[in-house]
Amino acid sequence: MAIPVFVLNGPNLNMLGTREPGIYGGKSLADIEKDCKAAGKELGLKVDFRQTNQEGTLVDWIQEAATAARGIVINPGAYTHTSVALQDAIRAAGVPVIEVHLSNIFAREPFRHHSYVSPVAAGVICGLGPLGYRLALEAIKPLVENSAKPL
Repeated sequence: MAIPVFVLNGPNLNMLGTREPGIYGGKSLADIEKDCKAAGKELGLKVDFRQTNQEGTLVDWIQEAATAARGIVINPGAYTHTSVALQDAIRAAGVPVIEVHLSNIFAREPFRHHSYVSPVAAGVICGLGPLGYRLALEAIKPLVENSAKPL
């Protein structure tokens, strides 16, 4: 049976493919979703892929993951740098989290160097474009398959 994992995406990621392709690449979020679902199948993970521009919706999904998933891969977008609410939700959910960013946030504007998510994430992958999502799924697999958390 495949292990359920949420792949959550924050604001403006629905614009991938057209939004600043020099920074974020040319793949659309639909392309990344297709890649994640294929990678999940190979890895024995059931990927539930979602995107929202609303901070509260991300919080709701993280809380939902506490009972519906074994782990979370999250690209919080701009909320990475502003949301204590996401940090609190991740801490409360009690499932492993891998933070992912398409661009290298440390090579960009100084305000992007701080993440509220990183301190509560098992790991961070940034700067590798869409490949980062696959790597995040590979990284979360051993964390979730050894979890005793019942679903």
